[in-house]
Amino acid sequence: MEDLGVAVVIEDDADIRNLLEGVLRQAGFEVHTAADGREGVEVVRHNNAQVVTLDIGLPDIDGFEVLRRIRSFSDAYVVMLTGRTDEPDLLSALNAGADDYIAKPFRPRELRARVAAIMRRPRHDISRPHQTAAAWAAPPAAPATFTQAGVLQHNGLVLNYRTRTVAIGEANLGLTRSEFDLLHTLLRGEGAVCTRSDLVRAVRGDLYEPDAYISEADERAVEVHIGNLRRKLGEDPQSPRWLQTVRGVGYRLAPKRSDLPRRP
Repeated sequence: MEDLGVAVVIEDDADIRNLLEGVLRQAGFEVHTAADGREGVEVVRHNNAQVVTLDIGLPDIDGFEVLRRIRSFSDAYVVMLTGRTDEPDLLSALNAGADDYIAKPFRPRELRARVAAIMRRPRHDISRPHQTAAAWAAPPAAPATFTQAGVLQHNGLVLNYRTRTVAIGEANLGLTRSEFDLLHTLLRGEGAVCTRSDLVRAVRGDLYEPDAYISEADERAVEVHIGNLRRKLGEDPQSPRWLQTVRGVGYRLAPKRSDLPRRP
């Protein structure tokens, strides 16, 4: 069995904690557990965790505060688990730095697929690239907006797949991993409609099986990511420059325009 490093389970429900421990151990992780938030932060700190599963409803401090503390010293992949699927919870989890969000009850197979997918993403903040181009996987086949190896341009926006950076004019945008992957997928689509389910799979990566169940919470998470992405891009909802909503279906890249000034 492949050694995938250390996983930490932070969960107050003993049955769920044991289930998570078993799934991750079977996947190839050395697993440590904690029953409350403060203990969980210290377990992550002392064991240099690669992956953390984190319950939102903990008995001492909530999962959002635990995540904030973990992010102060660790770039571990964090999957938040909760029985609540309201949009404010999704928004809080993703904005706080979670890599993924799973609603209870969950299937062990789904958890394994999600963890495997997020581990294929770069671990470092994509707004601060410091790896060489050779460290990244080769980009897919070039679309019409392709300019050079790994670089896509559209309406003044420049995305570099190899360095995982996005810029508009002279301004570099600090996107999360998920925001970058969504934008990259839409740019490659060249105006084709991407359904919410398509974008869920894009965020999860190649190892998320095409026939896997995608919940309403998964699709709402994509909507939250798109909303955050639009805010960072400074999109005008009345005249979108990059991302168009296709009502009831998903999103697509806005048409190319030649009448747009460069954003300062």
